[in-house]
Amino acid sequence: MKLKIKQNILMEHLNYVIKGISSKNLIPILNCIKFELTSDGLYLMSTDNDIAIKTFIPKDKIDNIDVCGEIVVSGKYIYEIIKKLPNEVINIEEVMESKLYINTSSSSFNLNCNNAADFPMLDLEDNKNPIKISKKMFKSIINQTLFATSTQESRPALTGLNFKIEGDTLECVATDSYRLAKKIINLDTNVVEKINIIIPTKNLYELVKLFNDEEGDLELHIFNNKIIFKFNSIVMLSRLVNGTYPDTSKLIPTSFLITMKVKLNDLYNAIDRASLLTNESDKNTIKLESIGDAIKLSSNIPEIGNVEETVSLIENIEDGFKIAFSSKYMMDALRSFDNDEVELLFNGEVKPIILKSCSSDDLIQLILPIRTY
Repeated sequence: MKLKIKQNILMEHLNYVIKGISSKNLIPILNCIKFELTSDGLYLMSTDNDIAIKTFIPKDKIDNIDVCGEIVVSGKYIYEIIKKLPNEVINIEEVMESKLYINTSSSSFNLNCNNAADFPMLDLEDNKNPIKISKKMFKSIINQTLFATSTQESRPALTGLNFKIEGDTLECVATDSYRLAKKIINLDTNVVEKINIIIPTKNLYELVKLFNDEEGDLELHIFNNKIIFKFNSIVMLSRLVNGTYPDTSKLIPTSFLITMKVKLNDLYNAIDRASLLTNESDKNTIKLESIGDAIKLSSNIPEIGNVEETVSLIENIEDGFKIAFSSKYMMDALRSFDNDEVELLFNGEVKPIILKSCSSDDLIQLILPIRTY
């Protein structure tokens, strides 16, 4: 393998594939990046057996292709070397079997290579009927739901985001059993088969990091045990979480005894200040009480002090209602909305708190209350 390529072009694509390498992996070949040079261009690949990333640099962005071939080299070292080289043309050449020579006008490196035959075969085939969604919309879904997934490996299904597709409706649900985030969108096309999969949270975070812009579409190629995402020149494979996601459809009430409408920023800022006098040992508890056309928020740390905040309501049909909740969970939920106003819906002080936009039901947040009253 022998080529010449500008540093900034190679670095852009190394920034993608380096995310497919785990620093904790004990298998040496999984800490490597595979370079595959063809007459069409250069493919870069990485995998940690949980995700795989493949990117392509077309030949018109490569200064010169002398000899096609493939090499596998330490991801950490090739990444750091290219990153620190000046933005000029780099010569990359396999000088002998298992040796890679990298040089510029003022620098030269020799790196030992691994056996290319040992690198895992990446099965990145297409599904005949991929689902298309705009990258901007997909990123919005992730930002509005993923924070509610669980970090407890004892319930693996809850550590991922549940994607359910029926017809032209995509429903995404995340829950850690104390809170729930649900986002519903309409797709441009109908999907023939019903889909119900769980995608690992950390893999979705890595996917969104690969978006260097929000223009264009993302293709979802869904299989029994994996999902493949395609956009621009990037292909990313993620394994799916085994297991069945709990049925959350009955957790969200359809009718409510109490409705409050409030300015989102006013409520968020008041909770943010009140949370200063909460602590994790008490689940960051804040108490809410409705008083006429306002709500009072209060919290305290006995050995430090207490705080009270008052927030005006746009609409309220209940006076004297009391409930308590986690300030962290409430602030996470409020951050997911991009509206000026939000509705707080209640069915009593021990029933779930529901948050939704005043203008749309496409995003719903649920938080379990904390019993203090």
